Amino acid sequence: MTVRTCAAIAAVLISAGCGAATTEEKPLPPVNVKAASMEAGFTTVERLAEAAKTEGELNVIALPRDWVNYGEIIDTFADKYDIKVNQLEPTASSQRAIEAAGLLKPDVFDLSLEVAVANAARFAPYKVSGWQDLADHVKDRDGAWYAGYGGYMSLGYDSRKVPVPASFADLLKPGYTVALAGDPRQSAAAFNGVMAASMVNGVPQVQRGVDLFTKLKKAGQLIQQNTANVFVDWDYLNAGRAAQHGEGWKVTIPKDAPLGAYYVQAINKDAPHPAAARLWQEFLFSDEGQNLFLKGYARPARGEAMLMKGTLNAETAAQLPAPPGPPVLLTIPQTDAAKTYINKTWAG
Repeated sequence: MTVRTCAAIAAVLISAGCGAATTEEKPLPPVNVKAASMEAGFTTVERLAEAAKTEGELNVIALPRDWVNYGEIIDTFADKYDIKVNQLEPTASSQRAIEAAGLLKPDVFDLSLEVAVANAARFAPYKVSGWQDLADHVKDRDGAWYAGYGGYMSLGYDSRKVPVPASFADLLKPGYTVALAGDPRQSAAAFNGVMAASMVNGVPQVQRGVDLFTKLKKAGQLIQQNTANVFVDWDYLNAGRAAQHGEGWKVTIPKDAPLGAYYVQAINKDAPHPAAARLWQEFLFSDEGQNLFLKGYARPARGEAMLMKGTLNAETAAQLPAPPGPPVLLTIPQTDAAKTYINKTWAG
């Protein structure tokens, strides 16, 4: 073989020698199941999946199967990676999930933002592969927690009985019967419903929201969900109701109340299955996992980046109610102050 031929081959196969000399493949670093990223601990998702399969199980907590499509998400993960998913206290609140962690030992959490921020020291920092696609204001800079999905507070209404409400104030008009998603002193969705009603030019004024629902109650218009013609709830829950109830039910997000919120993901610092916990996060934030949230009418946290890349399920996204603009997210101080006020003034 000529020198020229040898050089040509080397230009294509850099790792191959021309002649008898050979090079050995560099061994991969050992797996670290508590690493802060997939690359640092496993090098590839295949090695992460192998480590997780060795553990064999994953403990999740506070994930109702009918909430943002978690039933299908759990089943898809379990089938894809041959890992048993133990579903602990599916109906628990975010705060209850934290309080029960010492006894029940969940591997991962799905939490409201304020609960996650208050308990960041309990989580193992981990930056998922799609970390750069998440906005800075919805993730902890060290990777303790990060938004997985979210939505807008909305009004689901029966268009056969009432006109589309243009604002929360419209609900005081005759003909509207309104259901709030529980007691705002206990339910995060009900609390945010009151806060959405309180918005003035993008700023929450909690007294305004409490006053509106007080008036609705005095007028006999605040009633149980099974007979109401308007539901105050997250858009992903109202969209699901609309799909179940039929053509007459629709969902709107009032233009003067674009209140949004994210639910965030985190790994338990004391996770009994640390590799499976990290694989779960990688799955949730993959295009597949994010589109499964979208199938449950939730807005995936990586949605904007996926839309730009052409990996977002556009047909499913088109079923969501059109937002009036970027979401207004309550700050932790705003949330704390509003909860204090509601606890003092709300009449059960």
